Amino acid sequence: MSCVAALSHARVQGRPGGAPWTVRTRDRRGGPALCVNDENIEAKSMHRYRSHTCGALRESDVGSSVRLSGWVHRVRDHGGLLFIDLRDHYGITQVVADPDSAAFKTAETVRAEWVIRVDGEIKARTAETVNDRLPTGRIEVFARDIEVLSTAGELPLPVFGEPDYPEDTRLTYRFLDLRRETMHANIVKRSQIIASIRRRMTDAGFMEFQTPILTASSPEGARDFLVPSRLHPGKFYALPQAPQQFKQLIMVAGFDRYFQIAPCFRDEDARADRSPGEFYQLDIEMSFVEQEDVFAAVEPVLRDLFIEFGGGKRVTEKFPMIPYAESMRLYGSDKPDLRNPIQMSEVTEHFAGSGFKVFARQIEADDRVQVWAIPAKTGGSRAFCDRMNSWAQSEGQPGLGYIFFREGEEEGAGPIAKNIGPERTAAIRAQLGLEAGDAVFFVCGVPKTFVDFAGRARQKVGFELGLVDEEQFAFCWIVDFPMFEWDEENKKIEFSHNPFSMPQGGLEALESQDPLTINAFQYDIVCNGVELSSGAIRNHKPEIMRKAFDIAGYGEDVLQEKFGGMIRALEMGAPPHGGIAPGIDRIVMLLCEAENLRDVTLFPMNQRAEDLMMGAPSEVGPKQLRELHIRLNLPE
Repeated sequence: MSCVAALSHARVQGRPGGAPWTVRTRDRRGGPALCVNDENIEAKSMHRYRSHTCGALRESDVGSSVRLSGWVHRVRDHGGLLFIDLRDHYGITQVVADPDSAAFKTAETVRAEWVIRVDGEIKARTAETVNDRLPTGRIEVFARDIEVLSTAGELPLPVFGEPDYPEDTRLTYRFLDLRRETMHANIVKRSQIIASIRRRMTDAGFMEFQTPILTASSPEGARDFLVPSRLHPGKFYALPQAPQQFKQLIMVAGFDRYFQIAPCFRDEDARADRSPGEFYQLDIEMSFVEQEDVFAAVEPVLRDLFIEFGGGKRVTEKFPMIPYAESMRLYGSDKPDLRNPIQMSEVTEHFAGSGFKVFARQIEADDRVQVWAIPAKTGGSRAFCDRMNSWAQSEGQPGLGYIFFREGEEEGAGPIAKNIGPERTAAIRAQLGLEAGDAVFFVCGVPKTFVDFAGRARQKVGFELGLVDEEQFAFCWIVDFPMFEWDEENKKIEFSHNPFSMPQGGLEALESQDPLTINAFQYDIVCNGVELSSGAIRNHKPEIMRKAFDIAGYGEDVLQEKFGGMIRALEMGAPPHGGIAPGIDRIVMLLCEAENLRDVTLFPMNQRAEDLMMGAPSEVGPKQLRELHIRLNLPE
């Protein structure tokens, strides 16, 4: 069969003057396919490297001649026949080398990750050899010619099989790591997700603009990456932690709806959900909006994105709004995992004056002390309660008090139940709606000192007992964040979130209320316990900004030095505006079900902010330092 017959969905164009016919097409997986027709199409005009990709061939192609190029995924010797799994970006095709074929001698030499070109005939696999896990699993290519395009030396990590390897090895040889099926699929999905976001934002009336990478240092937020200026000795640019001021200035400039897939740079330590160095966010800003308008614009984009790429998992239809204080109280976190149905309750009254002196004495000594209960449906066994108590001790806590309710017994069991007595135990059980076979755990103290532990205990109980519904993406908005917080180290009031946020109550609240009681129009989007983004309605009035910064201890001189451009802009007619910035990397991490951001990023740094593949950060020579007027003062 000719190459023309083997290609599908072709568009044929005749050339004037009797020139050869050209067939240009895309294969079924989107890969290129190219043939030029002449009298003998197979002999003269098959593409130098491939007629199809390794993910394109199907049963309908049986009987055709084909040319494939790719990496040798693995080689298997089955009784004289050699089987080569040939891999490219689009998929895998099984190649068979028969001892009678001219290609057999070359096939015997190839090794894993060599790059080869194969010419051959497509044949149907026998019923017992069909591989339904591969789209190409019903055919195989019998090789008649193999050309080695590139050889590979000894591999520092294998591609086939994807065994666990030390992260430093994976990052040093990232180009190999990215050949592995899971990593390759994650990066492809990342590209598709970003393309979908761009399309959705454009369809919603947003315009994409690019903001500067070299900008001024900001005193707020994380530590800046600084870039020395050659032309201005002693002065430094900063890489933007976020395009915060620029996107607000875009609104002041009269553009109505902005977005950008924005690179952000922060010199901070790595975590599983935070990459060192750089990350990307969907940066959004809108004019003439209130908080609910931002929610109405952003919520459909994220909901439909997660429906599109979520693999059939349920997605929250309407994101609930949870005030910050309520979230901390019910879930012990401002990024609650709502897949976990457990809600904590205050039960202080049941312990005040009780026989459980460990709690009762604390309550009597300090009126700020509270007791919180963490109900544990189906956790009513001493073995589980003891296991949770041991976990708490491994977390640096003295323990985790509990009561559990056995099947067939009315009274609760455990040391706390014995100390507080049956009436108080029954009251706790009634308040929490506990039944036989359930348990409840308790934490006691000033809430701000134990709330983080209580939140982690809630999650531990939920996952240990199988209460967490992992077949969903559970979204929510966290709203009403405090405008200010007390900085215990420096003994001063500080901004708790974004300093450019509008305080609820405006200037009047700043002038008349205790600053620590003022909330801001600030909000976060949370999904499955992961904070995807922060946002706010901005402070667009200079007099309110001056007062807010004054409360936080920043005088007019600091305000002018660091934010002079913003102040001048606000003094020349600024619209009410607000925005948000969901993290691209975290979105992709959730949709790929990855545990670490480095598994959804092409070329990440390690946890010490080093690029092991490219050798960054690196030393620079004396000439460069002199040009930048820099002298090193290294630690001993």
